[in-house]
Parts: sequence; structure tokens; C-alpha cells
Amino acid sequence: MELTDIFRTLGEENFRELMRSVSISRLKTFQLYDSLKARAHLPKLNQQALRRVTPQFWQRLQEGDEELAGDLAQAILVGHFDLIVDVLDFLGIPHHDGFFDKDLDASEILTGDWQKRAFEHFRGKYPEPLLLLYLNHLAFEVTKDKKLFTGAEDD
Repeated sequence: MELTDIFRTLGEENFRELMRSVSISRLKTFQLYDSLKARAHLPKLNQQALRRVTPQFWQRLQEGDEELAGDLAQAILVGHFDLIVDVLDFLGIPHHDGFFDKDLDASEILTGDWQKRAFEHFRGKYPEPLLLLYLNHLAFEVTKDKKLFTGAEDD
């Protein structure tokens, strides 16, 4: 699984919806603003500019731009710490306000159908595309199993 696979699986409409949830103030707080602005080739980054470049971002994701996918995943997720904290607490992953140690070995914690359990638990509380993005991003970051989780019954 690659990060671009996560976005492609979510589909273009869900991607547009996720892009509408990006918080410019959170990008600035977490020092992601300048890197995303540069990656977007924009003189100024705001909600209107993001909406305008979303189709180009989608095209670049279709072409496999993993660096862009990583920046976009971070840009989307920093605005949703409530979801991150809830999921990490539910799964029993030690963290500090949504941040966990980068050398965390979660293989003993994230076992079995952990993504399915978390998805079912939170699917009514958070938008499904956002939840799927985070569960797959978490797997990408801290597990060896890189199978894409889609939320379908056969996962």
C-alpha cells in the first residue's frame, strides 16, 4: 500500500470533501503551511486556492505522487485531532495528545482486525472517508501489514 492508493480508493468526491476540511490555521500551527504552499505551486495558500488546485492534486495522486500524498494526508489529519485521539485511545496506543513516538512498535497492539473494530466503533461519529484515511495512514506509519483497508465486509 502506498499513500496514493489510500486516496485513490477513497475516490475523487471523497478526496474533494477531505480537502474542504483542511484547516489553514492548523497548517500554520504545525508548520505545514509553507511546504504545502510550495508543493501546490501557489503564492498564497487559503481555502479558495485549495479548492482551485484540488483537481490538479487529484491528477498528481493518480500519477503516483507519494510526496504530495504524504503532505496532503498530514494537512487533512492535523485538523482532526479529536478523531486521532479517540482512535488511539480506543486502540490502546500510547500517545501524547495524538502524537506517538516515531519508533513505536505497535505490532503487539494492532493485531487481528483492529482497523475493522475501530471503523465500526467510530463510523457514526466521524465521516467515513476521514476515518478510512486515518486508519490506513496509521497502518502505513506503524505496522508492517500494508494491506489497504476499505471498510468493506471482506477486509
